[in-house]
Amino acid sequence: MPVEKRKTKLLELFTTMTSKTKIVEPMKNIHGTLRDSDAIEREIALIMREILDQGLFKTKLKPIQLAKLVSMFYAGKNDTEIARELGDEKLSKTVARARVRLKLFRELDFKMPFDRNAMENLLASGKTMKDVSEELGISPSTLREYRHVIDEQNDPSIDNYLERIRDVMEDRDLTEQMTSSATKDSLGESIDITEAELIDVT
Repeated sequence: MPVEKRKTKLLELFTTMTSKTKIVEPMKNIHGTLRDSDAIEREIALIMREILDQGLFKTKLKPIQLAKLVSMFYAGKNDTEIARELGDEKLSKTVARARVRLKLFRELDFKMPFDRNAMENLLASGKTMKDVSEELGISPSTLREYRHVIDEQNDPSIDNYLERIRDVMEDRDLTEQMTSSATKDSLGESIDITEAELIDVT
């Protein structure tokens, strides 16, 4: 019998043979051996606490919320989705500003409806935000948002902390890969054991 067809048949048997529940025990043992997402978020939260305590970052979000923001950003969530996960969709602008401060940029952050160099030159000229926004044809609030992105992109003050956070996230990715690999290996082992035990009943 082909290997894939044999595995499919054995997996079907898993769902009906309650006397074989001990076979899947190895899969249960995988969990808890590697750091879970909560532990990783707690580690990031500790780094966030350091940043806040140093006065390098002002936000209404708590360290654990900032940690969740990082985790959800890497999971592909947009600012509104992240705010919703934090318990209040109205926090989306707060999330966006915190995300930019943490240099978690999106492509949209740099899609400016004007020449970036022109904006930087106007700002450096000493003109007021109101005058600059009028020349660029945007609102002062929009100008502040784009200026915030550029300022944070060029600000190295928390780069060392961000590097530590990236290291933690890389550890998370490794953990997920190891868990996935271990699960597949355990399933293959379980199938082999089951096949051997089924010899007497087939």
